[in-house]
Amino acid sequence: MNSIRCESPSTSGVLSFRIVESDIEIPMRILVMGGTLFLGRHIVEAALRRGHVVTIFNRGRENPSLFPEIERLVGDRNSNLSTLRGREFDAVIDPSAYNPKQIDLVLSALGVLPKHYTFISSISAYRGFPPGIRYDEDADLLPGSQDYGALKARTEAAIQSAMPGRVAILRPGLIVGPHDPTGRFTYWIRRVDAGGRVLAPGRRDRPIQFIDVRDLAEWSVLMAEDRVNAVFNAVGPQSTLTMGQFLDECLDASQSGARLDWLTDEQVLAAGIEGWTELPLWVAENDIEAGGIFLADNRRAREHGLEFRPLSQTVKDVQAWSRTTVEIRQSTLLVRTLSSEKEQATLARFDGF
Repeated sequence: MNSIRCESPSTSGVLSFRIVESDIEIPMRILVMGGTLFLGRHIVEAALRRGHVVTIFNRGRENPSLFPEIERLVGDRNSNLSTLRGREFDAVIDPSAYNPKQIDLVLSALGVLPKHYTFISSISAYRGFPPGIRYDEDADLLPGSQDYGALKARTEAAIQSAMPGRVAILRPGLIVGPHDPTGRFTYWIRRVDAGGRVLAPGRRDRPIQFIDVRDLAEWSVLMAEDRVNAVFNAVGPQSTLTMGQFLDECLDASQSGARLDWLTDEQVLAAGIEGWTELPLWVAENDIEAGGIFLADNRRAREHGLEFRPLSQTVKDVQAWSRTTVEIRQSTLLVRTLSSEKEQATLARFDGF
C-alpha cells in the first residue's frame, strides 16, 4: 500500500510529507497496550472497523469481557511481559505508557521491533502555558522526570531513540467521550441536565479545547497505517471553540431549563474553587503557569488528516451514555468536581455584582 511519510522540518520550520511505498499490508497486526478502559477500547474498536488483526496486552482487570473475538495477552507492563516474548507486530499503539522504562520493557520483550509505534503523549509534556501565548509542537518540553508531564516527555524521547523515523507522537489535551472514567467533561453534561442555576466560569468567549476520544482513536490507527513519523498536538474539536458555545450546546441537548450564571475568573478564584478538577475546562486566564493551556496550535494535525465530529454529536452521545451508565460511579479515576452546595453558595455570594 502507499503511505504518507512525514519528513523533518525544513529551514523554514514547515513539516513536509511525501508518499512512499510501505511494506505494511492490510490488515495489519496491531498490538494495543491496554485496550479496555477508555481511549484504548476506542482504539481497538477503530482498528477492528478498519479490518486489522488486534491483540491487546493488559492486566485483565478492566472490563475483561470486552472484545472476546480478539487475542488478549495478560501481564503487567511494569513487571511481567512474558506473554509478549518473541511476538511480532506491524504496529504498536500505546495510550498508557508514562515512563521510559515501560517502553524499554515492551520493546525488549518483542521478538522483532514493530515497523511503527504510535504513542499517545500529552500536552502536559510542555514546560508551561503562559497566558495569551499560542504554542505549537516545537514549544519547550518539561525537563527532568519528577512528574507526569516530564515523564511523558522522557517517554517520547525513549521511543524516538529506540525506533528513529518510525514513531508518531500524539499530544492531546482533555480527551472526552463515552466511557470517560474521570468525569471531567461529563460533569458539564450532567450538571446542565440537572437544571437550575449553573455556575459558568470566566468569559463566554474564552477559547477551550478538547478532543472526542473516537476522533483521536480513529486518527491513531491512521497514523499506524501510514507509518507517520512526526509529533502532533492532537487537540480540537475545531480551531475556535468557546466556553459559551460549549455550554450552549449542553443546554440545547438537555432541554432542562438550566440557566447559566457567568462569574469572572476573579470571582471563581475568590470562592476558592479549584480549576480543572472542581470546574473542568476552566483555568483562570491570567494563571502564570496554565492560563494559555487552551491555545495549542493544531494546524499540523489537521493538515495531516485529523478530523472532528460535530460538537453537538459529542455532547449528545456523552449525555446518552451518562444517563444510563454506572461506570462513572464505579470509576476509581473519578475527579471530585464542584458540589451543588458550594456552587449555589458561590452564586448567592455574588448575586447583584
